[in-house]
Amino acid sequence: MTTIGLIGSGNIGGTVARLAVAAGYDVVLSNSRGPETLKDLVAELGPRARAATPGEAAQAGDLVVVTIPLRAYRDVPVEPLAGKIVIDTNNYYPERDGRFPELDDESTTTSELLQAHLPQSKVVKGFNNIFFKHLLALARPAGSPDRTALPIAGDDADAKAAVTEFFDAIGYDAVDVGPLAEGWRFQRDTTAYAALYAGDGPDGWDNPVPVDAAKLREALAAARRYAEMNQA
Repeated sequence: MTTIGLIGSGNIGGTVARLAVAAGYDVVLSNSRGPETLKDLVAELGPRARAATPGEAAQAGDLVVVTIPLRAYRDVPVEPLAGKIVIDTNNYYPERDGRFPELDDESTTTSELLQAHLPQSKVVKGFNNIFFKHLLALARPAGSPDRTALPIAGDDADAKAAVTEFFDAIGYDAVDVGPLAEGWRFQRDTTAYAALYAGDGPDGWDNPVPVDAAKLREALAAARRYAEMNQA
């Protein structure tokens, strides 16, 4: 794979683009406001980056990252993503996204919603459980003793292998949590969510700490569903 398409180029999307360019990938950025609004980010990223529409980014990407508010997931173009691997960074914030009854009763997960919208694509959940500044700061070369791990979930083994390879290239190990249905283990407010990578004390969010695969697995195992947390 040589080209990463991005549908959404905000905090997470822009950070993934920076890491991808640094690792030698080409990136095609898009957002809902039009390619002209991305000119500063493209200029910062250099000749490996260009801006396009979401449909064009979907078409151009060998691997496509969908990183938009959950409320807009139905706007993701379907046909250009057929047969492609899609990394879904979505999180459910009702105050931002509105209410999704199927998420409130935990009968499905955010990435399963996107997979249902993209029936011919191979969706892998990833990049959703880490603060964008931490994602940039914690990247390390392969073999580094302080390398950080990020979780992934998906229903296709080959797709997860490809995403693991991409994570490795941009500075991270991957921990396979299982199918998309298990993606709840690293959703908002769980033990494997963003605070896991923050340091201790009042300045912890400004001083992220590496989280290796063993520590991440412990956090994933300790995760509880929202219904259980509300009962606690």
